[in-house]
Amino acid sequence: MIKTLETTPKGATHWSTRMMADKVGLSHSTIGRIWRAFGLQPHRSKTFKLSPDPLLVPKVRDIVGLYMNPPDNAVVLSVDEKSQIQALNRSQPVLPLRVGECERRSHDYKRHGTLSLFAALDVATGRVLGRCHQRHRSTEFVKFLREIDNTVPDELDVHLIVDNYSTHKTPAVQRFLAKRPRFNMHFTPTYGSWLNQVERWFGLLTTRQLRRGAHTSVVQLRKAIEEFIETNNENPKPFKWVSSADEILGRIARFAQRTIQAHGDS
Repeated sequence: MIKTLETTPKGATHWSTRMMADKVGLSHSTIGRIWRAFGLQPHRSKTFKLSPDPLLVPKVRDIVGLYMNPPDNAVVLSVDEKSQIQALNRSQPVLPLRVGECERRSHDYKRHGTLSLFAALDVATGRVLGRCHQRHRSTEFVKFLREIDNTVPDELDVHLIVDNYSTHKTPAVQRFLAKRPRFNMHFTPTYGSWLNQVERWFGLLTTRQLRRGAHTSVVQLRKAIEEFIETNNENPKPFKWVSSADEILGRIARFAQRTIQAHGDS
């Protein structure tokens, strides 16, 4: 599995062209034209991590199969926790959007506590079951599993897509699952949490509700999260998974081959 993060520092394009121009004795505009002609962007970089999971291939096929061909008489839930969500209040009032000017916020803030959110995204409908807790231990996870058990109709099987976090594998969780055979756990590969669709929903929560908010207490933070979940469930929209398991594994194989070749060349 490939985990990447792109970084492009502000002003890096201008700085890199000037550095190259000074090195080879050409103008920085000439360097810029050459890079554009060949599609080169040396100011950009990405980090990556190939999954060492020995069960990478079957796990990818299993989870993508649930997305693209879900089982009958069952509900597929993408489950995870977003831990240590901070209740942050800006040190100065936010200046709102105006004509010709974007919203402005102070770069510093004051912390007022944290919450952890457990969420289950229904892959078929886009509805979300979410609960906030002060901590994110296996005790809280089992409580959340009980809520899922009480919410899903008894006649349906439950397929949970989760990551390899230790909270999901404790003896308490195993005892809960042993008593409820309709529950089926599907684990994402190591460094493959992006396969879990609820991570995309967490991203929406962050960008649309949390990042631009100001909260002076965990009570306010909890209310903001619950309001976002309620709004989401009023008009839920499921994510559409489009890449097959073969396509994903093919990209991983090609990327791994490039990595091996680059290591050999060095």
